[in-house]
Amino acid sequence: MNLEFPSKSAPRVSIKEIVFSDGTVVDASENDIFVIVGPNNAGKSGALRAVREKLENPIHTSQIIRQITVNRTGSSSEFLDWIKNWALVLNHFGPENPIFQALGHGMAKRDIESVWPNANNSLGGISRWFCHLLTTEERLQICNPPTNISLLHDNPVHPIHFLQRNDELELILSARFRKAFGVDLIVHRNAGGMVPLYVGARPVPAENEDRVSIGYIAKLEQLPTLHTQGDGMRSFAGVLLATSIGRETIVLIDEPEAFLHPPQARLLGTTMVQDRLEGRQLFIATHSSDVVRGILDTGSKNVRVIRIKRHGNTNSVRLLDNDRIKELWGDPLLRHSNILDGLFHEAVVVCEGDADCRFYSAIMDSIIIANNAERRQDIVFTHCGGKARLPVVIHALREVDVPVCAIADFDILADESTLSRVVTALGMNWDALRADWETVKFGIDSKKPELKSDEIKAEIIKILDGIKGNQFSTKAKNDIQAILRRSSPWAQAKSVGEAFIPAGDASKAAKRLLAELRKGGLHIVEVGELEGFVKTEAGHGPKWVNAVLARTLDTDPELEAARKFVQRLIKADSD
Repeated sequence: MNLEFPSKSAPRVSIKEIVFSDGTVVDASENDIFVIVGPNNAGKSGALRAVREKLENPIHTSQIIRQITVNRTGSSSEFLDWIKNWALVLNHFGPENPIFQALGHGMAKRDIESVWPNANNSLGGISRWFCHLLTTEERLQICNPPTNISLLHDNPVHPIHFLQRNDELELILSARFRKAFGVDLIVHRNAGGMVPLYVGARPVPAENEDRVSIGYIAKLEQLPTLHTQGDGMRSFAGVLLATSIGRETIVLIDEPEAFLHPPQARLLGTTMVQDRLEGRQLFIATHSSDVVRGILDTGSKNVRVIRIKRHGNTNSVRLLDNDRIKELWGDPLLRHSNILDGLFHEAVVVCEGDADCRFYSAIMDSIIIANNAERRQDIVFTHCGGKARLPVVIHALREVDVPVCAIADFDILADESTLSRVVTALGMNWDALRADWETVKFGIDSKKPELKSDEIKAEIIKILDGIKGNQFSTKAKNDIQAILRRSSPWAQAKSVGEAFIPAGDASKAAKRLLAELRKGGLHIVEVGELEGFVKTEAGHGPKWVNAVLARTLDTDPELEAARKFVQRLIKADSD
């Protein structure tokens, strides 16, 4: 797509290995796309700066990266042949030691000959010609019109110059831009001393006109210019230009999602990967799960996720390999939920449903406000659509080193299969807990159900007799299901919680079991289920939550049990 990018025979630089401050070693190939995620102030942006600075000077001190090993190809003479073909050559020191100036940087021939063969991973000033750190401010500035050049005699010194020289490249980037904003990106090739980009519907030359005709130019200049548009358009275009155009073989992109709405951020993530030039390494530091989703949507085998987190002055790193990414991203739940948001928080609490998340999150906020906490704990609540899905989400988050715990209704204790999988996903030993669980299970199973079989039959017949017409209503179905649940003591256990457990051995075993589960990250609702915290409110799920959240959460006496439950959750996360 870009004829200006170095061919495989040209001198090239790529990162071969990164050693992080915690000792983690990450190998890299020239086509890798590294996505760097983590909580706020974990060191994501700092990692990009450290890469840039260590490429120039390997002894540069960084709290995040200890060492970088580079791979370079080509001799000094091959490097000089390559750069003189596109850089501005200045003979300030005489023809024997010319200065090569390009991309806002200049370097003398003798300095190049000294630095390029250096075996200590130092690129010195040469690093600017191979590595580009794209900051938020710079990608806005990229959209400003550059000075015009002679297309036949001058080398491009700005990304827009590449579009000016290459119609195909302009149309490809315009198509990407149109997907995000519904308008084209158009180069004005006859604007005089500058080369602006315009946005809007691409003008069509009239008969006997071309792109330099007065009529076409008049239509084009009725459109708005890119550099006068909002930060969203300029930021998107700037990232597009920097990642799809140019000669650098290493591009570092900090917060590409800045100024963008979620759909645009996701599209940009996809575009950065799809339009990346072959042989170009990308390092993308992001706070956006939408960018991550867009990147993973491409299915690229080159994508690798690095999660950074900070403990005091120490940064720790976890690398998720490509096969694991493919496996996790293939799960529909992970693709179409907010679970990936956990990558950007210090901890995640996984609940069974969305109503649970809203309730517990609101209670946590009320506790923090009431206690005048200086800092809100960076915890995000996410749901998985039922307790059977808890192990999948827990396992996925633990794979990328996200601290995670779970909240489950009391009746999770009824099913060994689900409970054991959750316990195992959290890193606990199920065999060590099985005996106490069996005691609790037996104690509840031994209690009489609320309804006997003849009572169940009578209740169901009553419902069936009340059905009019040929339609079996949803209400009748739900009523029958509710009756069937009352045939098991576990239905009552879910409504009552820990208090339903028989006294004696079962009660003692339950206290041990629940304590060990909490310690390992599984918090069982002792009052049975969410609605058990406030019995005076009718309804279930969202209806119940909406009513309860209208209360004074930090002082309502009926919510004391809920506050204690969430307080234990917060304390467990901070330990």
